[in-house]
Amino acid sequence: MTEPLLKLRNVSKHFGGLYAVNGVDLDISSGSIWGMVGPNGSGKSTLFNTILGLYQPDEGSIHFVGKPIDHMPPHRIYGLGLVKGFQVPKLFQALSVLDNMMMAGRNHPGDSLLHSLLFRNSWQQKEVEMADRALDLLELLEIAHLAAAPAGELSGGQRKLLEIGKGLMASPTLLLLDEPVAGVNPKLGRRIFEKLADLCDKGLSLFIIEHRLELLFDFAHRVYVMNKGTVLIEGTPGDVVKNALFYKIYLGS
Repeated sequence: MTEPLLKLRNVSKHFGGLYAVNGVDLDISSGSIWGMVGPNGSGKSTLFNTILGLYQPDEGSIHFVGKPIDHMPPHRIYGLGLVKGFQVPKLFQALSVLDNMMMAGRNHPGDSLLHSLLFRNSWQQKEVEMADRALDLLELLEIAHLAAAPAGELSGGQRKLLEIGKGLMASPTLLLLDEPVAGVNPKLGRRIFEKLADLCDKGLSLFIIEHRLELLFDFAHRVYVMNKGTVLIEGTPGDVVKNALFYKIYLGS
């Protein structure tokens, strides 16, 4: 049996006496779109932040590509190719859209002091390649016309698209997206999901929190439903919508 790309076993995170995440088990496999849904305050974003090392789990284990990462610092997890696009975009407001994209690239030889001083040609060539990739991704997200604009001048929806672009710029093995199309008009949101699905067909794996269920359920291969810190349902979108518990979680009856 193939080892999951991401594996959580009995993961919990509490703040004082409140368990925001409580005994979560989940497996994310390669080359697929996985969804995470649930009411506000159900623990979804806390779970993502725990996976990324922004919070340390209080119990349980997290493995990515077969390696334990539950006590690994965020920058090392990022270096392994586990990347997150944040619910509230984390942008350098004064830098251009293109510069924000460039900052998100991984494994740039110019990041090394030795390479930056002694191997200028190699990192300059890498810089050109990264700029070309960044412009291609901005084109995919339909914001290439804003490449030279300061990130602080973008609308809320455009900032969300730039946050997705930064995640893709890191060439992730698994990309976690927290409400990627919140604030984006429905037609563009669907086009973004279609483009993410195309990238998934080419090997990218996605784990997405999304409240716009009509979009997520059209594209996700499997979905987890979370409530009060616990995963209660897991299955295909078709299985989930046939489950009475799904409606009880959202409607309370």
